[in-house]
Amino acid sequence: MARILAIDYGSKRVGLAVTDPLQIIASGLTTVHSKDLISYLEDYLKKENVECIVVGEPKTLENQASDSARYIDPFVIHLTRKFPNIKIARYDERFTTALAHQAMLMGGLKKKARANKDTVDMVSATIILQDYLSFTGK
Repeated sequence: MARILAIDYGSKRVGLAVTDPLQIIASGLTTVHSKDLISYLEDYLKKENVECIVVGEPKTLENQASDSARYIDPFVIHLTRKFPNIKIARYDERFTTALAHQAMLMGGLKKKARANKDTVDMVSATIILQDYLSFTGK
């Protein structure tokens, strides 16, 4: 089986998470600068078999596209063109940052580690991916 990769896209940083090859467990992969994301994905996809990329879709509490969607929509179009053989799925990312902070607190991370935005973005991507796996029944 192939992996599923999740992206928590931000205008500065991008959190990445990935499943194991059996698509059972979501794990944080890394955080990269948004300008380096495509080259990072090119390298990663040369080494790993990925069948789907899940991109977090920011929404408001009213289930409308949030202001950050203006960055994500063009990114998803670019991603689809760059990797035409990989399924691109969008998944609601509401509350993932708050859940990431809560998970890090419950996991015992010190305040300094919880303040690290790279870690928050990677944990958020992991939460998006785990939710996606649960939603799709994988």
